[in-house]
Amino acid sequence: MKLHELSPAEGSKKSVKRIGRGPASGQGKTAGKGHKGQKARAGRGMRAGFEGGQMPLQRRLPKRGFNNIFAKEIAIVNVAALDKAFEDGATVDVEALINAGLVKKALDGVKVLGNGEISKKLNVKVNAYSDSAKQKIEAAGGKAEVI
Repeated sequence: MKLHELSPAEGSKKSVKRIGRGPASGQGKTAGKGHKGQKARAGRGMRAGFEGGQMPLQRRLPKRGFNNIFAKEIAIVNVAALDKAFEDGATVDVEALINAGLVKKALDGVKVLGNGEISKKLNVKVNAYSDSAKQKIEAAGGKAEVI
């Protein structure tokens, strides 16, 4: 194969639509915009969600509740999951939890909850613990450190 023999894949190159270049182009005169009306004018366009004066969908639907934009999103892990995922004597931090697949990403912090039982001695370093989780980790001989 030589450089002058190269050609693009079939159908990958499409000629540009040349509008407003006379009747022979097929897109002359009105340039594909039809005759008159709002959509034919320069600078046309309605805002997103505009329904021609009809009450827009986002205003027709009922609104409920409150969404706190300042709320912290906390990733949670149960002690039973720690018991399954880690060996005895392991150090469990946010990075280890992500590598083990227990947490997708740290978000605004990681909290360990006390659901299930733990039998392994683990050194856990996360942002927060429930009271029961802290008691279970320490009862198994591990450490529960807040970072």
